[in-house]
Amino acid sequence: MKSNYLLVLIACSIISCKNSNNSTSKNTQSEEIENLYFSKEDITKIKPTTQSYKNSFTLNKDQFLNIHFTLDKPLIQSLQLLAPNLTEDQLLKKGNFQFSFLVDGKIVYVENLNKGAGLKPSKTERVKHTIRLVTPKQIDYWGWFMWLKFMKLGGGQDKLSKGNHSLSIEVRSYIKQDTLKVSPLLAKGTIVVEVAKIPIDKSLIPLQKIQANSGWKISEDHFDENKIEALNRKIAENRFENINGIVVIKEGQLLIEEYFNGENRDHLHDPRSVGKTIASTIMGIAIEEKYIKSEEVQLKEFYNLKSHKNYSPAKDNVTLKSLLTMSSGFLGDDSDYDNPGNEEFMYPTDNWVKFALDLPIQKDRIMGKDYTYFTAGVVVLGDVIHKSVPGGLVSYADKKLFSPLGITNYQWEYTPQGVGNTAGGIRLRALDFAKYGQLYKNKGTWNGNQIITEKWVEKSLSKQVAQLNDDNGFYGYLFWNKVYTVNGKEYEVSFCTGNGGNKIFIFKDIPFVIVITASLYNHPNAHANVDKMMIEYILPAIIDKQ
Repeated sequence: MKSNYLLVLIACSIISCKNSNNSTSKNTQSEEIENLYFSKEDITKIKPTTQSYKNSFTLNKDQFLNIHFTLDKPLIQSLQLLAPNLTEDQLLKKGNFQFSFLVDGKIVYVENLNKGAGLKPSKTERVKHTIRLVTPKQIDYWGWFMWLKFMKLGGGQDKLSKGNHSLSIEVRSYIKQDTLKVSPLLAKGTIVVEVAKIPIDKSLIPLQKIQANSGWKISEDHFDENKIEALNRKIAENRFENINGIVVIKEGQLLIEEYFNGENRDHLHDPRSVGKTIASTIMGIAIEEKYIKSEEVQLKEFYNLKSHKNYSPAKDNVTLKSLLTMSSGFLGDDSDYDNPGNEEFMYPTDNWVKFALDLPIQKDRIMGKDYTYFTAGVVVLGDVIHKSVPGGLVSYADKKLFSPLGITNYQWEYTPQGVGNTAGGIRLRALDFAKYGQLYKNKGTWNGNQIITEKWVEKSLSKQVAQLNDDNGFYGYLFWNKVYTVNGKEYEVSFCTGNGGNKIFIFKDIPFVIVITASLYNHPNAHANVDKMMIEYILPAIIDKQ
């Protein structure tokens, strides 16, 4: 639920490119312009003046940072010089401002703003610009997200880790057609950044001893405790924000169990779209028990699609498998905020299944091949299961999945029709998420009982569909696939993922299941945090000690 790697927010605000040699112009005036200024006030309460401009900023201490610059002419005129053959509307769809962040004179991050960043009058009329970059709380504003991406994804936080540095921001315009065209420098300013030391609770750093009654046999294998304590320090320093739990299972035994930021072993964690994958599991069980014929069954077997809006014969051909693999062809894309099938338009409606089935089929999409992340389609899967199995989805899931795994403490959310919410509405303990992952690692068995068939596990974890937005990513039956590279060696993994940085990792060739619970909801760096944790700390700590 609301996961989609946070692309909903990012797509409205920003498209970025990091350290791109093609994205910044080689302007000889670069060092001569100095017309961008910085202030450190809450500009929603205090109107900035030239007296507000500051030459220094203390990172991790000062609560606000804004930039101010005045152009000779509105942005649209600069875009017209780049592409004089385009209309105003075309220019605003294909171009915007480009911001370059330089630390100590070297480009660290470059961002080409998406068309949705900034209102039209600010691009066609305004010459004076004030942009908020740093505030004490998250704001729904493109400048705030741009700073966050510079710091968390673009390398800014590593460059500004300690000491004093110069931070320069350069402003240009850009047009992206077949190639990227960038204007000469429009504005530039520099400020001294002093990095304040972040106070931390040192009691959070030592490895946490695994307590009794975990429900798992405790592993006696060794791992690099120094690596995990180094990770704990980064979490305590808020380098990896809002991490709540880390559980590592090795060969079916509990190796590492750590909790942070107010959560503990008994906490029921909201993993958002991790819950989608449970719909795949229940579907596999229902097919094995012949309540549903197969995943190749078409939607028309369950719904009178002709009674829904935008009917076409192509709708009749949509299969359960295409919904499991996010390749149904419905006009639904959670990465595009303006898409009619985006999940954010679904939640306010009083019938989520109707919302999904009313959507048209895209003519340019090939069912079973073209991947688009479509939350509403998973809601339909949950409804299909609910009307097919005895007692409905929630009761059936308890009897066939949770009870056999010994999971008794959990909590569902529900759709407006009272069906278990398979968009991502189920909360479990981190240790129980690990049981779910280990079930797949065990090829569907638990304590000698075959809960899901080995064939369904294989289909679910396999590379069914290539992800359009990731050259190396694949999708199975509501499972993702990727490869981590550590010390030059590749490790293939299937995983569930959810908004905030929530993950259940099931590794293919090494004996590990790893659970990360996190609550960095709606932040673009949530998943990048987890990737960095895995590559630099967790995997090196456990692989080297096998």
